[in-house]
Formats: sequence, structure tokens, C-alpha cells
Amino acid sequence: MSIAAKANALWEYANPRKFLATSERVLPFFWIVSILSIVVGLVWGFFFTPDDYKQGSTVKIIYLHVPAALMAINCWLMMLATSLVWLVRRHHVSALAARAAAPIGIVMTLIALLTGAIWGQPMWGTWWAWDPRLTSFLILFLFYLGYVALWEAIEDPDTAADLTSVLCLVGSVFALLSRYAVNFWNQGLHQGASVMRAAAVTGADTEEKVSNIYFYPLLLCIIGFVLLFIALVLYRTGTEIRARRIKALQARERVGG
Repeated sequence: MSIAAKANALWEYANPRKFLATSERVLPFFWIVSILSIVVGLVWGFFFTPDDYKQGSTVKIIYLHVPAALMAINCWLMMLATSLVWLVRRHHVSALAARAAAPIGIVMTLIALLTGAIWGQPMWGTWWAWDPRLTSFLILFLFYLGYVALWEAIEDPDTAADLTSVLCLVGSVFALLSRYAVNFWNQGLHQGASVMRAAAVTGADTEEKVSNIYFYPLLLCIIGFVLLFIALVLYRTGTEIRARRIKALQARERVGG
């Protein structure tokens, strides 16, 4: 199959009926595997890994903080992609998928901020600091709230989709800043990427990462959060599609009456 044919096959899922039929088939898999991955990862990480020699048991917040932070950023980037599809192709499913993802992003960002504060207090001696990454994450959280509020404030769904898509484009700057802020600025308390990063050592490239004792349960938690996000987006998008149909039917009844 050619690339063009594959692309056309992918666009078929912009049809609400096909999207609903497909999501209903795959949702059980995502629900089951995501919940199992998260439960096993958290139990493994919290109860079967040793305390860190510097941070003690506090380090185990990593199993919630890192997956939530990753999904908070990637959720907005997913919204960016679907918003661009709406602006270019005018597929309603893509706009509804972006709307469906926003509350999930709010929850993920809030979890990241709260767990970061709990983790930072014993490590930094403060619950909050105007660190570049922390600040950009807070701004991203405000963009999420603004995105949801804008959807609710505008009655016409197409106009709401247009304006929220533009807002998503602007907010994407802060989504990227929250991911790469430590690379842009040296100042700040928040450390750089420590799960896996490259380092040059005496002419040879080596890869530094957290100990495998912590890395494997963390990886399982990240996989679980990703699959849970997919499941929630599929479920909520289906709900948005059905709600849109109900509104359309109610409008027809009012006109007919």
C-alpha cells in the first residue's frame, strides 16, 4: 500500500461512525492494559524498590510525577495536532478529540504540579520556586483552563473550534518551554532530564540514566499513563460525538416544532 493510500485510509476515521465503531472495539484493551501497567508499576516502585541514598523514600514520587508531567505536555501537543487537522481539513472528530483531551491535560498538569511541590519541599526547602520549568508548567495549566473556558463560552461549535485551535497554537510555545526549559536556561532549581540523557565523557558518548532498579517500574508507569490517556481520549471523544448528535437532533425538533 502506498503512502497516499495509507493516508487516505487514516482519514476514514474522521467519519464519526467509523471512529465510534473502532474505538468501541479497542477500548477494552486500552482500559485493561493501562490499569494493569499502572497498578503493577506503582506497587513495584513504591514497595519493591529501595530508598535512594540521597533522597530517601521521597524519590518514589517519580512514579507519579514523571508520567503525569510527560502526559501533561504530550496531551497539549496532541491537541495541537488535532487542532491543525481541524483548521486545515475541517474534520469535526479532530476538533472534538482536542476538546475531549483538554480536561485530561488539566488533571495531568495538576498532578505534576502537586507531586512536584511535594517532592521539591524536602529537596529544595520550598514548595514552590519561580523556576523556568515550574513557571512554564503553571502557565501551561492556565492555558488548559482558558482552553476549556473558551469552548464553554462560545455557543457555535465551529467558531469555538476555530478560536480554541488558535489558542492551542499559542499555548504550544509553553508546552515546549515546559519540556525544554532547563535546556534553555541554566538557572533554576529543577534538574534536567535524568530518566535518560546523553553525556560526553572523554571523547566517548555515554548514556546516563536512573538506576534500572527505579527505571523499569517507572517505564511501566509511563506506558500505563500513555495507554490510559489514549483510552480516556477515545472514550471522551465518543461522548463528545454523541453529545453533538443529540444537540443536532434537538435543534431539528425545535425547527420542526
